[in-house]
Amino acid sequence: MDGQPTSDVVDEIRDIPLYRESVEKGYFPILEKPEIARGFPDNWMTPRLAAALEAGEAEYVLSTGTNHARMQIIRPPYFLLNSYYRLWSEHPDIAATWEQGALRVSLTTVLATEHVARVNAKKRGADPDPVPSLDERRLDARTLYLNLRLDPALWEREEVERMLDEIGTARQAHPQGWYHLDCSSYHLAHLVRKVQEWGLWDRFPQPASIIHAYEYTPLNVRRFLEQHFTCPIIDLFGSTELGYLYYSDRQGRYRPHLDKMSVELIPVAPGSRIYSLIVTSVRNPYMPLIRYRSGDCARTLDGTPDPAKISRFCGREKELLTAPQGPVAQGDLDDRISGTTPQIFLHQLRVTGGTEAELRYTTFDGRPADARETAALEAGIQDLTGLPCRLEHRSHIPIGKSGKYAWLAKDH
Repeated sequence: MDGQPTSDVVDEIRDIPLYRESVEKGYFPILEKPEIARGFPDNWMTPRLAAALEAGEAEYVLSTGTNHARMQIIRPPYFLLNSYYRLWSEHPDIAATWEQGALRVSLTTVLATEHVARVNAKKRGADPDPVPSLDERRLDARTLYLNLRLDPALWEREEVERMLDEIGTARQAHPQGWYHLDCSSYHLAHLVRKVQEWGLWDRFPQPASIIHAYEYTPLNVRRFLEQHFTCPIIDLFGSTELGYLYYSDRQGRYRPHLDKMSVELIPVAPGSRIYSLIVTSVRNPYMPLIRYRSGDCARTLDGTPDPAKISRFCGREKELLTAPQGPVAQGDLDDRISGTTPQIFLHQLRVTGGTEAELRYTTFDGRPADARETAALEAGIQDLTGLPCRLEHRSHIPIGKSGKYAWLAKDH
């Protein structure tokens, strides 16, 4: 498979300036993020797009920029939200909460909350409140956002009690007491730890369904959440510019959701079984992406480049670590950690001068790993990376300015 788009896809994009040369040659090279930005928006402008922008049927937005420079894109209003709602409504394990009208409570980055507050303030013709109220944090009739702090590890009791009260309000709005919890898995794990520490479980109603859809979830974090919640816990995989592409079932097995899309897998390096995702999508009619490198990496059940056999999304291509035995992804380090101890919560590998590594970590119970686990993990990381490694237990690992955690830090 050479990944070239079908004739019907070519017909949809032939008027877009960015693709004219490829249409003429009959060959579409892999589309990188810098090419999308070069000459933007003229490189995408067609009479149809200009009319859609004028009518409010298309809008400019920025990607999150968590793992790359923020990228301006054009899409229909609520493009990502509609993609989320469709998947929620169709998912075999959790569609009941959609059908029964459960509210969606979102516990994720403060940047997401601030975005919702800005949108609401714009509708009112006012400036957003520095501390937005509950009403200002409602995205629509179905969704409200909770988090008001960058680093969830620093939530204070008053904040946690406010969020639990707001969850309770969402629960009371449903006749069966159902609510759907949308979250960053890290943020939910932090909330569980705070609730445990302060004895607040009686104020934390169990959700009827959970989706985490914002970043890579370490195996230990998923295991921790499964210990505390009995409802289905589902992972969605996607991005701002593409919408959602895959979803897991409650056992963690991934299924494609490739409406108006196709996916290629290309090795990140010769011989590697870590694959780059190359996506062709016309789901967004105003900015179709042809053979677009999303920057995400995946592994498959049998090591072959078959998109139907994706077993996990294992990190970002820009965060791969070069090692003697080939590139190392976030998921590879996660496997070593979760296979050694279930107690490590947050972790960050720091590589100094390309000659040694240090794994900084926190634990769910606050206690450092024991001597046996420490020795086993130091040896395992050296085997994985080719670098001598030492572990350092921390009480706190700061979150990134995007509201997400980086697994790899390099000192030069």
